[in-house]
Amino acid sequence: MHPVLVKIGSFELRSYGLMLAISFILGIYWAMFRAKKKGIDPNKIMDLSVIIIICAIIGSRLLYVFFHLDEFRGHWTDTFNPFQSNGQIGIAGLTMLGGVVLSFVVSIIYLRMKKLPFLQFADIMMPAVALGIFITRIGCYLNGCCWGMPCHSHLCVVFPLDSPAGNMFQGIPIIPTQLYSSAYGLIIMILLLVAERWQKFDGFLMYLFFIFYGIARFVIDFFRYYENSMVVIPIGGRGLSLNQCISLAFVILGIVYIISGYLKIAKTPAGISEQ
Repeated sequence: MHPVLVKIGSFELRSYGLMLAISFILGIYWAMFRAKKKGIDPNKIMDLSVIIIICAIIGSRLLYVFFHLDEFRGHWTDTFNPFQSNGQIGIAGLTMLGGVVLSFVVSIIYLRMKKLPFLQFADIMMPAVALGIFITRIGCYLNGCCWGMPCHSHLCVVFPLDSPAGNMFQGIPIIPTQLYSSAYGLIIMILLLVAERWQKFDGFLMYLFFIFYGIARFVIDFFRYYENSMVVIPIGGRGLSLNQCISLAFVILGIVYIISGYLKIAKTPAGISEQ
């Protein structure tokens, strides 16, 4: 685990920021390549990607702050100020699903304003989103954030003291949920590329992404450490986290729209879907 890759004076090149940047760059150019193959102007993908990047950061940060209000009380400027009041440079503390939800909402509004087909654009970008999860979660592992619960298996990891996970559980093996999350990102990407061969209607890949990601995230979060403030439905000694509730909503939406898409095909003469 290497939270800081390079340090020159007060400048730090952090592993999470680097992996996040790599995921955005590779994802954007791959989506542009996919758009070109489907006869869509790649520049429109670039424009949309800029909006998604901004929304991903804003949404992730706002959701984190909302459930950690005590951490920011008296220091509200730390919400988006890269020069934190504690002397740290950069914004630490993001809840990814907040960025996912805001990105989807704003993308729908933007594409409708531009009179562009949202579902087609979503299908183009979904494999790139899964690729981004795969790469970014490796950054989480290197950074020592988004860690799991303590465990005693030989598959568990002891994080260094200078990482968030190591500071929380000093010398205690914990589940490397970051690597499991990275793995499901790669698996989802492969599944989407395979399923694309049988795509019958627009939005198919996005709905599958909702289902695959929702199930994977819901399961992994049972093994991930969360503060009590993130538990929204108490069940037994732990309960369901906010992220798990959002994940369940993704699964339900994906299933409903997949079924709806196939029902529309069945009602259309000669099995031709309505675009």
